Amino acid sequence: MNRIAESELIINNRGAVYHLDCRPEEIATTIITVGDPGRVAEVSKHFDKVEYRNQHREFISHTGTIGKKRISCVSTGIGPDNIDIVLNELDALANIDLGSRTIKEKFTPLNIIRFGTCGSLQAEVPVDSFVAGTHGLGLDNLLHFYRLQNNEEENQLLHAFVTHTQLANGHISPYVSMASASLLKHFTDGYHQGITVTCPGFYGPQGRVLRLGLGYPRLIDDLTSFRFGNHRISNFEMETSAIYGLGKALGHHCLSLNVIVANRISKTFTPDGGKAVENLINRSLQIIADSTI
Repeated sequence: MNRIAESELIINNRGAVYHLDCRPEEIATTIITVGDPGRVAEVSKHFDKVEYRNQHREFISHTGTIGKKRISCVSTGIGPDNIDIVLNELDALANIDLGSRTIKEKFTPLNIIRFGTCGSLQAEVPVDSFVAGTHGLGLDNLLHFYRLQNNEEENQLLHAFVTHTQLANGHISPYVSMASASLLKHFTDGYHQGITVTCPGFYGPQGRVLRLGLGYPRLIDDLTSFRFGNHRISNFEMETSAIYGLGKALGHHCLSLNVIVANRISKTFTPDGGKAVENLINRSLQIIADSTI
């Protein structure tokens, strides 16, 4: 078995992966990711017991139990680049022997579920409602640095999207990955389902105009009007496609759950973002705790 060099996987003095500062025993196989580091405590306050609390830079992790179910909550910070760090290091904790720096013979799949905030791209998906992303469609470039293999549905959806938006005629090369069906099936009642688009920024990449003009002024309209069979784009944010793409490539089960804080079609914003996030956490944690996830 090939040994992974010190420069490729950084392990600190206490035997933890560098960015997350976690050792294998400090992370569960069911993991909730949140963008905001302050949101980790908002999740773990619902745990019956917290076993581990770790923090390094924007990466905070709490691991504990709800009943007999062991769960970790890890903050990622904002953007696909941070997802690259978090997903690879979570996988390393599960599937690389940090002592010998070799890949374990037995693969351990992880359940990785994002709790996030997002903007709606459909008038009938209002603020404060929940969305479970059926697909992650990336407008960033992260997954182009990895070998990926799409299934036929993903290839057809991507072709239809590129044809509809003509984004590939510019400098954007979209990619797509599906959510885990085994996780998605638990989040139907009370959750809208649709394609989640991931953008590499908050302002121009999401069609917002402040002082700079847009390179893609029709982006919002093109995303809203896209259809592929029964699928449409319900929302956009900044992490989902990277989680889905890397998670699928690594063999893990991933799902992104988001609460709508802004509706970009009706131009409305949630009156209480904190309450909206708390409602998402409460409902989704209960489903995770009560299900076979």
